[in-house]
Amino acid sequence: METFLIRALQLIMSLSLLVIIHEGGHFLFSRLFKVRVEKFYIFFDPWFSLFKFKPKNSDTEYGIGWVPLGGYVKISGMIDESMDTEQMKQPAQPWEFRSKPAWQRLLIMVGGVLMNFLLAIFIYSMILFHWGDSFVSLQDMTYGMKFNERAQEIGFRDGDILLRADEKPLERFGMDMLRDITEARVVTVLRDGKETDVYMPEISLLDIAKDDPMFVTALTPNVVDSVIPGGGLDKAGIQKGDSLIAVNGEMLNSWNALVEKLDKMQAAAEAAGDKSAVMQMVYSRGGLRDTATVRTDSLFRVGAIFSSLADYKETIREYGFFESFPAGVRLGVNTLKGYVNDMKYVFTKEGAKSVGGFGTIGSIFPKVWDWHRFWEMTAFLSIILAFMNILPIPALDGGHVLFLLYEIIARRKPSDKFMEYAQMVGMFLLFALLIWANFNDIMRFLF
Repeated sequence: METFLIRALQLIMSLSLLVIIHEGGHFLFSRLFKVRVEKFYIFFDPWFSLFKFKPKNSDTEYGIGWVPLGGYVKISGMIDESMDTEQMKQPAQPWEFRSKPAWQRLLIMVGGVLMNFLLAIFIYSMILFHWGDSFVSLQDMTYGMKFNERAQEIGFRDGDILLRADEKPLERFGMDMLRDITEARVVTVLRDGKETDVYMPEISLLDIAKDDPMFVTALTPNVVDSVIPGGGLDKAGIQKGDSLIAVNGEMLNSWNALVEKLDKMQAAAEAAGDKSAVMQMVYSRGGLRDTATVRTDSLFRVGAIFSSLADYKETIREYGFFESFPAGVRLGVNTLKGYVNDMKYVFTKEGAKSVGGFGTIGSIFPKVWDWHRFWEMTAFLSIILAFMNILPIPALDGGHVLFLLYEIIARRKPSDKFMEYAQMVGMFLLFALLIWANFNDIMRFLF
């Protein structure tokens, strides 16, 4: 329950900030061009609101709605979420949106997207300025990588050190690395001290993202870093520095392989009603091999800690205040490129199933409060919000932009009736997508 509340609070804080900034972009450009803004709301307020106030001598009512699905600004003289068609039947007034030149209306509509993208860049810049950029380079992961069955069928081998995807250097572990690998024709690895090419088949990022175990993970050597007193290895006489060679006659080449075997043992033991498992383990100490009987605990652990990424050399990049801004721009642009590139998977059968709602968004936040991670996720969501809003779908900013571009090119406006129907169709599509995304979340939670 505590984890749920922490994630829920982070989600609400992040989305509230993004909504304020997005709608603030529309508000800013509206005021700049002397267009009246009647409402500025966080969340939607059908029938009633939780809070509202209207400053003296102001045309704008500020408030908080009770439906937490975003927010809006109600701009005079346009057909938007409020569907205020009665206002559009009245003669146009000089302070209304419809009375302004097309280029001003265009800037008002892109204002929200622009502010979200600028916010993401600013957050990324401040993250780099405050925390810097620290990671373990793939080339410094000297034990190489652990590959699943699919990857091994392609030609990768456990222990390979990833170097390049086509001619692009692979620098760090993450989604960008996986994306580069799936889109490459040739991946170059360092194997036994020699560069080796692995020729990639046609494969999508969505395919390998579903793999369990993962397509590629960091390989953790099978050398015991420390033994937990009273644990299975301790009782069997296995010590720090020993290498685990085999379990029940099956060879181990890494700690990852032992974890996989323990998972299988747990499944078999629980199916048989057992609360632990016993295994014959071959280990090496000082070049000499021996065999010991090891029993797991009730959680099917053997009581050992193995080496981790912390044992590798860490690359640390620090940025001064002014240096952080161009670095933040590069990070924001690369994040946007990656997200746009991955959008093609949404239009596949598997991609449609992977679409998530508020539960999925909330799950990307950490289980414990971490400001670094919170701001990273907020910047990422700001990029997503900017991109999704600029899609040419009626009811989104991109739909209004599309019709404004048509007006500029054709030199005539779409009729108010057309805009009204387009808005209704767009809102229907958006609500359908919202229902589908949250339905997927519910199905994943239940099954």
